[in-house]
Amino acid sequence: MDLLPHSAPLATKLRNTLVRYHSIGDSEWRLARKTKDATVWRKPSEEFSGYLYKAQGVVEDVTNRIVDHIRPGPYRLDWDSLMTTMDIMETFEENCCVMRYTTAGQLWNIIAPREFVDFSYTTSYEDGLLSCGISLDYGEVRPNFVRGFNHPCGWFCVPLKDYPSHSLLTGYIQTELRGMLPQSAVDTAMSSTLTNFYSDLKKALKT
Repeated sequence: MDLLPHSAPLATKLRNTLVRYHSIGDSEWRLARKTKDATVWRKPSEEFSGYLYKAQGVVEDVTNRIVDHIRPGPYRLDWDSLMTTMDIMETFEENCCVMRYTTAGQLWNIIAPREFVDFSYTTSYEDGLLSCGISLDYGEVRPNFVRGFNHPCGWFCVPLKDYPSHSLLTGYIQTELRGMLPQSAVDTAMSSTLTNFYSDLKKALKT
């Protein structure tokens, strides 16, 4: 188990990594899934042997309210069907925290429930916000869970210029689920999980 890192340098490095992902040209992405709520692309990750996923869709709400539903806090458990528990383990200044959360089994439990411990950071970006995170090797692994690992990931949320009451939400996700899993099952789960994330979020914001 590692000690907690210093939050400020980790937050800066994480933000810079996400901004770099956000500047990757369209030609490098391959379409993975498209629904009425979102489009998902993927490319080989630079961090591990799986994929970096990019998801994008327009959400009918203001940036702050959307990000409040995504970042660690009371809203997330209410609407995110994949997340089963969430605890804030440590809180730092400037919208930084360490959270532990668990996810439900997927694909008829081919993918068993997972546990993650993530450093989370929310900051301003252009006219909107960026909420990003990365997993830490911190805290004891609870029984009955495989400890997964999120390589740098995050959500950019910016208001549409002509429709400020609507926001463009763009996510970058690269999750190493670990455990003995066929890669094809992981890839199927990731694409559908990301499009479901948008549809669940939109329903939550309307209530």
